[in-house]
Amino acid sequence: MSSLRTSRTRLVGAAATAVLAALSLTACDDGTGAQDEGAAATASASPSSGAPSSGTGSNSPDATDDSADSSNSTGATGATGSSASKPATDSTPPASKAPSSSGKPVTCEASNTKTVAALLNRPVNHMLLTVTNTGGRSCHLYGYPAVRFGEAQAVPPVIEESQPQAVVTLKPGESGYASVSLSATDGSGSNGHTVKSLAVYFRGPSGNESVGRGAHPALPAKGVHVDDSLKVTYWQQSMDDAISW
Repeated sequence: MSSLRTSRTRLVGAAATAVLAALSLTACDDGTGAQDEGAAATASASPSSGAPSSGTGSNSPDATDDSADSSNSTGATGATGSSASKPATDSTPPASKAPSSSGKPVTCEASNTKTVAALLNRPVNHMLLTVTNTGGRSCHLYGYPAVRFGEAQAVPPVIEESQPQAVVTLKPGESGYASVSLSATDGSGSNGHTVKSLAVYFRGPSGNESVGRGAHPALPAKGVHVDDSLKVTYWQQSMDDAISW
């Protein structure tokens, strides 16, 4: 019995020794012992946990420059995009329109003109009639003015030599002129008298008929002296031509 127990004890011990030996050999062959596994785990964790050691940390000059460049680039792009997307505007105010003179010219008369009568110092005993186109279309001043002073029944004759080469045409805002010789400067005129009212009538294309309304320009409060030598000029384009007779 003692020998049997001893044999069993040795057998168990030998088996245990064999198992330990096998485990030791296995660990040595594959190189994956507990110490090696710990080292491997440490090595594999180093890259992720050691990012600052790569030279691109927040204190790295390169990292700062890249960040600034990126910020500047983004800002420039944003500004450019904003500028490019803003529609161009034209702040120039529209040009003002000039008075329209389109359409066929009409005959000048009181409804589309303004007439002013003014005494002249030179030539003496003369009056200047100024007619200004106040309408929106050009108008023609035909022939000469048919003037009537006071209660006169007839209109004075025209100075034939004063006839212009063409009909006087007034654009809107322009003026035409005629002068009136009121009385003889040497006193040779007859039937002299003072008048305080004046009517000016306008002629049509034929030069004989009166058209439209007549104008009634004011005279000086004391009136003007006229006699039988009373004459008028044709309508003129310029004042100088009108007062030269």
